[in-house]
Amino acid sequence: MATKRRYNAAVQRVKGMLELASGLYETSLSHQTRRAAEGVLQTDARLGYYLRLSLLPRGNQDDCVALSFAADSFRELKMLADGKISMAWINPSASVTLAYKGKGPLEGRMPLRTIAVFPSWDVMGFAVHESTGITSLRQIAKERIPLRLSTGPTGKRSLVDTPVAYTVASVLQAAGMSVADIREWGGSIQSVTRPSHPDRRAAIENGAVNTVFDEGIKSWGQTAVDKGFRYLSIDGAVMRRLKAMGYREALLPRTHFKGMTEDVATVDFSGWPMVVRKDMPDEVAYALCEALELRRKTIPTDNFKPLSIAQLCANDEEAPYDVPLHPGAARFYRERGYLG
Repeated sequence: MATKRRYNAAVQRVKGMLELASGLYETSLSHQTRRAAEGVLQTDARLGYYLRLSLLPRGNQDDCVALSFAADSFRELKMLADGKISMAWINPSASVTLAYKGKGPLEGRMPLRTIAVFPSWDVMGFAVHESTGITSLRQIAKERIPLRLSTGPTGKRSLVDTPVAYTVASVLQAAGMSVADIREWGGSIQSVTRPSHPDRRAAIENGAVNTVFDEGIKSWGQTAVDKGFRYLSIDGAVMRRLKAMGYREALLPRTHFKGMTEDVATVDFSGWPMVVRKDMPDEVAYALCEALELRRKTIPTDNFKPLSIAQLCANDEEAPYDVPLHPGAARFYRERGYLG
């Protein structure tokens, strides 16, 4: 007869709370929006991004491991670097690279290491309507063209809160302009909280905007092409400046959207990296990877495929990274045969 097994009482309650937290994202606190380019329903929720987990033994706490997780943006990377959280789950990989190199909106180089990068293919889209006659970002700056632009958040705080705002600002700066310049030239700005916002789709369809600068191209990209928009290539001196900061060049292939006639070079916005501090103990980093492998069938992915543990360290098009793997994570991937 097999021996019965159980978690201790405290672990039972904490595990139950984690399952409850996960289940909340499928309740009435959530709502659905449609991503037009993919033809799928996307679940959004009013729940927060922070998770704190700490199991403190009643006696000797020398061996206690306290973990706290957060997901979002540069702000969470700063919290991680300051030791306020243990792990951050960020989008895109470029955000982590910028913080690691000290080239982003945060001051100084961040002591970060990669645990895993979840696949999520995305690129920045710089779309202009054919009627504008615009062929490059540099042309907009040179001719001071008053755009009717749809983009993400544009406030000063957004540069830290939302990586896309910082990326748009960085690309425009490399091309010799800013969002403030566009307003000064007589242009208008539609600022939406997410790429798939229905107000953007409506503005594209009714002609209220003639340019879109944003990520999440899978949600609005096909609609733009259908309504006469084309994508500008980011290349030459502009791309060289961005690559020096830590951004990667990416390709938006003409086959991605029906009606595109040529491939477009742009800025990569792929990857959902899980990152920790450099000084995390190897055994904890190793255990985090073990947990990912153990729960791989229940962890959601952005590419509609079963989670591949090998892809978490593959450094491929969907899951790029330029911040080194934590030694504990690298050891796990090598021992399990995921990393050569």
